[in-house]
Parts: sequence; C-alpha cells; structure tokens
Amino acid sequence: MSRVILIMAALTLGGGCALQEDLVAVNNSVIALEQRASRQGEKAEADRAALRSEIARYHEEQVKLDEAYRSRHAELHALMKDLREEIQELRGELEESQYEARQGIGALSESESRQKGRWENLEKSLQNSLDHIVRLEQYLGMEPSERLASLEAGEDEPEKGKPKAKKTPDERYAMAKQRFDRGEYEAARQLFEVFLKQYPKSKRADNARFWIGEIYYREKWYEKAILEYQKVIENYPKGDKVRGALLKQGFAFLNLGDKANARLILKELVRKYPASNEANIAKKKLKTLQ
Repeated sequence: MSRVILIMAALTLGGGCALQEDLVAVNNSVIALEQRASRQGEKAEADRAALRSEIARYHEEQVKLDEAYRSRHAELHALMKDLREEIQELRGELEESQYEARQGIGALSESESRQKGRWENLEKSLQNSLDHIVRLEQYLGMEPSERLASLEAGEDEPEKGKPKAKKTPDERYAMAKQRFDRGEYEAARQLFEVFLKQYPKSKRADNARFWIGEIYYREKWYEKAILEYQKVIENYPKGDKVRGALLKQGFAFLNLGDKANARLILKELVRKYPASNEANIAKKKLKTLQ
C-alpha cells in the first residue's frame, strides 16, 4: 500500500512539473498575442489617422472647388448681366435708328417740287463753294485742276441742246459723295472707283477709298470693307482717314465674330492715336470685350 502511495505521489509530482511548463508556454503565447494585438492596434490607429488626414485634405479641396465654382458662377452672372445691358443698349440704338428711318421716309414723302427745289439749292451752294475754291487756287498761284475724260459710269445726262460740261476732280468727288449721302451706294461706288482710277494721287484719294469701304460696311459685306479700309491704312498712312479706317476695320471684324482681331486693331488705334475721338470710341468698345 505504501508503495502504491509513493508511486502516486511521484506521478503527481511529475504531472505538476509538466503542467507548470505548459502554463509558461501558454503565458508566453498570450504575451506574444498581446504584443501582436498591440502592434495591430497601433497600425490600425495609424491607418485611421492617415484616413482622417486624407478626408480632411479631400474636404479642403472640396471647399476650394466650391469656392472656385461660386466665383466662376458669379463671374458668369456678371457677364450675363453685362450682355443683357449691352443687348438693351443695342436694342435702344436699333429703335432709335428705326425711328430716324421712319422720319426719313416721312421726309421723302414730301412733294416732288419741294424736293427738287432743295436739290437745286444744294447744287447751287456746292457750285458756289467750288467756284470759291477755284478762285483761291488762282489767287495762290496753284496749278489749275486738270480736265477729266468722260465718266465711265453713272454720270448724269446733259440737258438737250447743251454740250456736256467737263468736271473738275473736286466736282467728280463731290458728285460721288452726294450719291453716297443719298444712299445710292452702287452709283456712289462706281463714281469713287472712276475718281480713283483717273486721279490716284488726288488729295481726296484716301477719302474716296474710305467711302468705298463704308459702302461695303453699310451693305454688311464686312470682308470687302476690311480690305478697303486696309488700303486706306497702307496707301495713305499720313491721311486723315487712317484713324477712321482702323476703327471701322475693328468694328467689321466684330461683326464677323472675330473678337481677337478686333481687339488687336482697336488697341493699335489707341496706341497710335491716343488723343483722337476714334481712340475714345475704341477704348469704350474694348471695355466690353474684356
């Protein structure tokens, strides 16, 4: 019996040592798991911090985008407002032009005799002015104006029984301008072209070329108008029509929808002739093209 008890005690003592080793192993495993869990927790916290930082950065970018959108929206709103104001202004100008046109049509409905009397008085006044110019030329010892050949197109027929009178260059020019003022654009263009062909070096040559450009502009043939204005600018750089040619050339480009060239030409006008009336008009137009 005692032997059995000794054997059982020995077994018990041996089992206790095995159990202690297992506990140590388990404890080490627990410690390892805690360390791994701690590392994973730290990593998870770092990931959460990075995510929060990314969210904050995204939020900041979104705020900036919203501000840029609101700013752009405000700019577009202001632009639309300016465009509406400009359209209203143009509409007012159109209505004014229509009113003037109706007034002009009403004036044209006057009796034929009154109209004829007005033109006769105008022609007399023009002839008196031309005679005065001739006398001044003679007084100053200037060379007399050369006589013209027969007009190629658009010349009035002489009265029956009277020979056709030769006209001076000034008279030819005045005749063409008179047709232009009446709105007889095709006849005026022909007369100006003949004038330029016969008197290319006349002091009025730049004016004649400019009015040809104006005829095309009023007929809305803006491409041809631009070319005619360019001839004024290149062929008569010291003439008094260069400023007007630059201004109307810029407007012609605008009517064609070419704002880039319009801005360049109007800026060139302002740069070369800053104190001119044409430059003031160009400055106002440039403000609407910003």
